[in-house]
Amino acid sequence: MSEIAAIGIGTPAPATVGRTWLVRLLKAALLVLVGLGGLYVVWGLYLAGEPILAALVFATVAAVVTLFGWARFYNWRFVFPGVAAVALFILVPVVYTSAIGFTNFGSRNLLTLERVQDYHLAKLETAPGSGRPFALTADGLRLFFPASGDRPALITPAITEAADGRLTAEFYQGEPPETLPVRDVLKHRGLLQTLSVSAPDGSVLTMSGLREFAAAEPIYELGEGGVLIARDGTRLIPNHETGFYETEAGQSVPPGWRVGVGFRNFTRILTSEGIREPILQIFVWTCVFAFLSMVLTFTVGILLAIALEWPHLAFKGVYRVLLILPYAVPAFISILVFRGLYNQNFGEINLILSSLFGIKPDWFTDPFLAKVMLLIVNTWLGYPYMMLLGMGFLQSVPTDHYKAAALEGSGAIRNFIAITLPQILPPFVPLLISNFAFNFNNVVLILLLTRGQPDIPGTSIPAGSTDILGSFTFRIAFQDSGQDFGLAGAISTLIFIITGIIAYANFRAMQRLARSRSARP
Repeated sequence: MSEIAAIGIGTPAPATVGRTWLVRLLKAALLVLVGLGGLYVVWGLYLAGEPILAALVFATVAAVVTLFGWARFYNWRFVFPGVAAVALFILVPVVYTSAIGFTNFGSRNLLTLERVQDYHLAKLETAPGSGRPFALTADGLRLFFPASGDRPALITPAITEAADGRLTAEFYQGEPPETLPVRDVLKHRGLLQTLSVSAPDGSVLTMSGLREFAAAEPIYELGEGGVLIARDGTRLIPNHETGFYETEAGQSVPPGWRVGVGFRNFTRILTSEGIREPILQIFVWTCVFAFLSMVLTFTVGILLAIALEWPHLAFKGVYRVLLILPYAVPAFISILVFRGLYNQNFGEINLILSSLFGIKPDWFTDPFLAKVMLLIVNTWLGYPYMMLLGMGFLQSVPTDHYKAAALEGSGAIRNFIAITLPQILPPFVPLLISNFAFNFNNVVLILLLTRGQPDIPGTSIPAGSTDILGSFTFRIAFQDSGQDFGLAGAISTLIFIITGIIAYANFRAMQRLARSRSARP
């Protein structure tokens, strides 16, 4: 009791106070380390030329230090991981992709203006009459330039000792050294092409042929306003609207740099016939493909679920395992297997059809048959999910309804339409909308099975009859020889808007379903 009185009732013990301060100190030290480490990463990203990524890392680190450093933000700590994940992995990629849609970013406009200038300024041309024959010495692989005319002989250190590919030549007097034959010189051709030799007269020699080095001089020099002036007086003028240097005659000189083009890419989608017509055709097919895939997978899945729930069916367990197998096998493996099965010349499907009916459908070259093939394969991949859900929802249908219907002489089809379907469809609606949204962007199936083929004739961009908007955008961005990231970004923005509308419809459908369930007695 005396000890309690000495300490004071309600006063923490000294050991507890010490541990509390130790925990606080360790927490503060950890936050300081996180902050300093984050600043180090931010500075490195900024120096590497990634200011946007540096800003994102800085914002994330600042949020972590703020939320976990002050007790007033305690409640926000629980939602921060989810908010940060949404911002970093959804919001930022969407904003970045949309921003690309307002630029001319593509295979011809990959660089910045400064790098394009460096590219042109680094161009060299051989000065007339500056060529000098060379040889490699047998002792140490040194470059030897024999005397010619009024130019004395030169020799360099060993080429393997070149620092940053640079060598300094010195005057050579005496008998010419022993040199290697040309066949041995060719073995070092790759290294020789990277060398530059500084001659005593101030010229710089580079390899201009298998037997010759010559002085190279820059073609352009930088003038006012970023204009590049050639030695013959011609000029390359930067055009900041197109992102290219142009000759005085208006001809573009690649490579180009990235510039903002406003709504030009979106305008191209709406006005260019070579782009508008295939996009409209692909958009219609995307909607049809997503809708039919949803309907077919739902129909097949529900019918199989009803069959498996039939009480008089024997070997139910075996059938369930066999019918769920397509769902257990990875989708990309099944797609590649079907690609072989549908092979027009050697596939098992055409071999069977040829043996039974004497026909060999052109699955990959006929647009209609290619679309039918896609729907068949997608139904095979998607029905097990619907079947599993259907089997669960069917368990919730009261059996009393079927007994009452049996007394009235109702058959199986009428029972399904009047009793089963109305009761299982409401919980299926959000899932069907999600299924539609998934198939709206089912790029993997298209790229692995048909690759968008066959192509639509008369288009100015790569577009296939079986392409959906996602695969169409992928081909524009990564498979076309003239990769157009700006146009792909504009199309991706439109896809995001459409998918957002579908997601909002899904959200509203779930709200209505929840209200209808809560309103039931």
